[in-house]
Amino acid sequence: MTLTGKQKHYLRGLAHNRKPVVTIGAAGVSATVVREVDQALDHHELLKLKLPAGDREQRQELLQQICQQTRAELVHLMGRIGTVYRRATEPKIALP
Repeated sequence: MTLTGKQKHYLRGLAHNRKPVVTIGAAGVSATVVREVDQALDHHELLKLKLPAGDREQRQELLQQICQQTRAELVHLMGRIGTVYRRATEPKIALP
């Protein structure tokens, strides 16, 4: 599933007031982190992740790895906070 610009904009608005659910440490993307993100996506659909300090390319690559391994879509990256979305089998969020 590929999100349109309008859908990403809508999801960014929904995610604005949410707190990061999963924090990714300096060790990066491990099997445990992927499992936690996968479970959180099953429960929340829209998820904020706190990423480790480092350069922007490194954070972008971490988010891409997480999205590939959890079949999620990257919504937004701002500083150290990334937002991802994966539609649930019974969606809670109705996309425009």
